[in-house]
Amino acid sequence: MTKGRNHIRESAGSRIFDGFNILIMLFLCFVTLYPMWYVLCASFTENSYLVAHPGAIFWPHGFSAGSYNLAFSHPLLLSGYKNILIVLLVSLPINIILTLFCGYFMASRNLLFKPIVQFLVMFTMFFSGGMIPAYLNVRDLGLYNSLWALILPGAMSVYNSIICRTAIQAVPESLTESAYLDGANDLIIVFRIILPLIMPTIAVLLLYYGVGHWNAWFNASLYLADNDKLPIQNVMRSILIANSNVLNSAGSDNDMVNQYAEAIKYSTIILTTVPVLCIYPFLQKYFVKGVMVGAVKG
Repeated sequence: MTKGRNHIRESAGSRIFDGFNILIMLFLCFVTLYPMWYVLCASFTENSYLVAHPGAIFWPHGFSAGSYNLAFSHPLLLSGYKNILIVLLVSLPINIILTLFCGYFMASRNLLFKPIVQFLVMFTMFFSGGMIPAYLNVRDLGLYNSLWALILPGAMSVYNSIICRTAIQAVPESLTESAYLDGANDLIIVFRIILPLIMPTIAVLLLYYGVGHWNAWFNASLYLADNDKLPIQNVMRSILIANSNVLNSAGSDNDMVNQYAEAIKYSTIILTTVPVLCIYPFLQKYFVKGVMVGAVKG
């Protein structure tokens, strides 16, 4: 009888604990998702309501898509999307190939002076020449005011190479040894053996590099002089920070700009985050597996 009562007490305590866990998780989900929901609702809300009610918003008030129409009227919007797509299409293959080569190089077991080489590679993670030498480098190499200035200087991340190296080290050595015996060289081993086996890690690295390029704006503000070469983040930043001046100079009607002065800020945030949110679900299934396979072990 006592055993049954203890079992009942444990079950009741377990249910209370599960209830608290559910409440905490629901609260965390609300705290995480509400900012995005607020921005979405504010982008469709009338400007007068946003000015008069600066607090929380749970649904659009005076539903209007005028802020999106005003954002799309900006002449640099389409060129901004075109430029960032060019950067992504050109840089992502370069990023992955260089990261794969560097990871394979550092994972090689017969590498001469391996500790010294790894130290020199990792040294670049913590120390660099600085912003001014980097600018002078880009200028002297003829990359200034070119999209190559956004692609080549950051073509490889040492941190991502370490993740790739750890994933390659998990591949059985017998596979590469048998390939060598069959006459395969390092390029064949990398692309036909290593690459297919670490595809989850490669998918994660694609997400890392892609989001990094998509969100980058500082290098473009340093190295690009022509407005029609700016990526979308720089165009949206100019609208977000100085929306009235930028939109007026773009030929938009003054009354329309004033009417959506607040909502335009939220619509620009939506326009820059939705593409990433649409791509992420397709890579999500690889994310946890790739991070665990390529995790940096202490």
